[in-house]
Amino acid sequence: MNVSYQWLKEYLDLSNVTPEALADRMSRTGIEIEDVAIPETGLKKIVVGHAVEVVDHPDSDHLHICQIDIGEEELSQIVCGAPNIAAGQKIIVALPGSRITGNAKIKKGKMRGQVSNGMVCSLAELGFSEKVVPKKYADGIYVLPENAVPGEPVFPYLAMDDAILELSITPNRADALSMRGVAHEVGAIYDQQPKFPSFELTEDKTDSVENYIKVAVENSEDAPSYNVRIVKDVKIAESPMWLQTKLMNAGIRPLNNVVDITNYILLEYGQPLHAFDYDQLQSKEIVVRHANNGEALTTLDGEERLLTSEDIVITNGSIPVALAGTMGGLDSEIEDHTVTVAIEAAIFNPIAVRKTAKRYNLRSESSSRFEKGINPATITTAGDHAAALMAELAGGTVVAGVASQSSLEVKDSIVSITLDKINRSLGTTISTEEVKVIFDRLGFKAEEKDGLFEVAIPPRRWDIDIEADLVEEVARIFGYDNLPSTLPISAAQPAALNDKQRLVRHTRRFLEGAGLSQAISYVLTTPEKAAQYMMRESEATQLEMPMSEDRSTLRMNLLSGLLDDASYNKARKNKDVMLYEIGRVFYKEVTQTLPVEEEHLAGVLTGSLLEKDWKGQPQKVDFFVMKGILEGLFAAYGLTEKVTFVSDNQREGMHPGRTAVLYLGEKEIGFAGQIHPLAAKEYDLDETYAFELNIQAIVEAEKEPTIYEAIPKFPGMTRDIALLVDETITNQQLVDLIYKKGGNFLVSVRLFDIYQGKHIEDGKKSMAYTLSYLNPTATLVEEEVSKAFDKVTNALVEEYQVVVR
Repeated sequence: MNVSYQWLKEYLDLSNVTPEALADRMSRTGIEIEDVAIPETGLKKIVVGHAVEVVDHPDSDHLHICQIDIGEEELSQIVCGAPNIAAGQKIIVALPGSRITGNAKIKKGKMRGQVSNGMVCSLAELGFSEKVVPKKYADGIYVLPENAVPGEPVFPYLAMDDAILELSITPNRADALSMRGVAHEVGAIYDQQPKFPSFELTEDKTDSVENYIKVAVENSEDAPSYNVRIVKDVKIAESPMWLQTKLMNAGIRPLNNVVDITNYILLEYGQPLHAFDYDQLQSKEIVVRHANNGEALTTLDGEERLLTSEDIVITNGSIPVALAGTMGGLDSEIEDHTVTVAIEAAIFNPIAVRKTAKRYNLRSESSSRFEKGINPATITTAGDHAAALMAELAGGTVVAGVASQSSLEVKDSIVSITLDKINRSLGTTISTEEVKVIFDRLGFKAEEKDGLFEVAIPPRRWDIDIEADLVEEVARIFGYDNLPSTLPISAAQPAALNDKQRLVRHTRRFLEGAGLSQAISYVLTTPEKAAQYMMRESEATQLEMPMSEDRSTLRMNLLSGLLDDASYNKARKNKDVMLYEIGRVFYKEVTQTLPVEEEHLAGVLTGSLLEKDWKGQPQKVDFFVMKGILEGLFAAYGLTEKVTFVSDNQREGMHPGRTAVLYLGEKEIGFAGQIHPLAAKEYDLDETYAFELNIQAIVEAEKEPTIYEAIPKFPGMTRDIALLVDETITNQQLVDLIYKKGGNFLVSVRLFDIYQGKHIEDGKKSMAYTLSYLNPTATLVEEEVSKAFDKVTNALVEEYQVVVR
């Protein structure tokens, strides 16, 4: 809202307060001032002129040669193209050397051979927006009042020397959407009681409103208070200068004296009014009701609206003449021939007004105030003031009485609070007397007994309802800058990571050291992707009001998000993608309202792990590269139970011959393998490998304590063995048997070669291992190692019928 500093001074003594200081104080007490603008800034040498003579330019069909009195001994000749310029007018003149809007400089010159000593200005050329220029002068120059003195600066006449404060009003402070509301706020800040000028309403006692209109409201919840006053014998004309400038500085276009008065009251009281041309109502009845579906109304903007049953309408008893709280109807608007005006002052259901304004895109100054709330105590006062002004400025006569239907009970609300609560909340030691003074400055009547305040909140502050609201009011007026600054007091706790945090950090370091980069994917995805690669059965958890269908469901896997990330990279020519993610997936349990959250680890590898360089060619990742990374990670965890890889040819979306289930002991904790080529094609990916683990299960699993051992003092021994085995026998089976029969001194078994091809019969494969032996307490003897190695060989031959090569 734009607030005029000069208008505010009509209610308060601000002689020692500059606009900038006022803006600073208001911002620090709860209502932010976004800007302080003085319209005349940047303009100079623009004065009042009196058009003494206006003749047509001999060489132009639209230019005029004007002889203008600018307060000097001789008249000044200016060539002007405005269609509405005429002799006898008081006009706006930019002298040679002056600056107009846009920092344009006016110089002496010639137009079609005629000397022009300056420029006759329109309001737009002084910086006024086209939206606020009075309708009468929209296509020409502005005409000043007769009492304007030639040669004087024009700015005071147009209130351009005023300071305009742009208030950023939060929804809870709708009371500040009026000049009176702002005056109460500023008065509280500077400890003043605003003084509002009184008005005198003279009614024609020989005529009664009952002779003109009666009102009815079908549902009191739609319009708790509805009032109509009649003003007859009005003369529609241009508003006086003071009224036009107040409206323009507030961002409202002046139209005529009647409509401008309703907008003036809107600004002063925050009470929207509507003026009907009474004769165009063609009825002596106004009924407020809900519209019928499909009912039509042509609004003031000339658009025909097909209404719904959710809209509240003002009718003449049969057909709609206005949308309640939003916009009037075209058929009953105030026109030049209007002689009798019906002034509507009401309060409407805020939710219904908001929905109607949004439905038809008709947000206005009126609808925004009805939505946020208005002061119920000034509804009829605002209507009376408007009627008095119409009598004064439009020569009308106010008919006695008000046609009204109201169920509104206007009274102060009582909110209780203790002094201890105020001081405890603010960390202050404010005394009882200080709190009383603050409530008095706010205009709240307060009674105190034994530290308990009973505070009467006037209707103009409908935002105050609970203790916390009063605490905020005290804090605002006391001054946020005056509140004590203290550090929070809490017991010092030694910083330490828990088991999960340590494991997650270790996992990140390990995987990044292995060449993977961390990714963070969206938690919300599509229902189809949420159900891919699930590690357990679950229904999806869907949002009731998703922003889009692509973000409608909580994920039940991490892998689909990483595949999206890999696809995104590949589409941008990055074919070597190694990503991992640690995050939560969400499973739905029938017995629980909230989903079960489980921490997972997933990774995606496609392309080459190493880049091509001078040492050699890049090597594409495969299952064993991924398996090696995972085995290294599990070894680093120090799990007491062994992690095993078991072939899995049934997992949906995974390659049936290159996928394994991971078991920690006998508990399934995840899977790893190649993404099925058809699934990879959907993501536009080449050969891709992936894994997903339940990291929560790993966090909860038992782990070996970390024990540091000295470097062995005694040398170890190794034995190599090459075996010809059936291709159905897995590496894991052979390694398990070697460890089982290898004796106490066998410390490691490493597969270093595998071969199928020439010289190997079909259905067979050759696998070569290195067995490492070490006795940490003594030097190994050849016979001990040979004896242990023979046991391994015999066991392999007996168990798997291997041939030792």
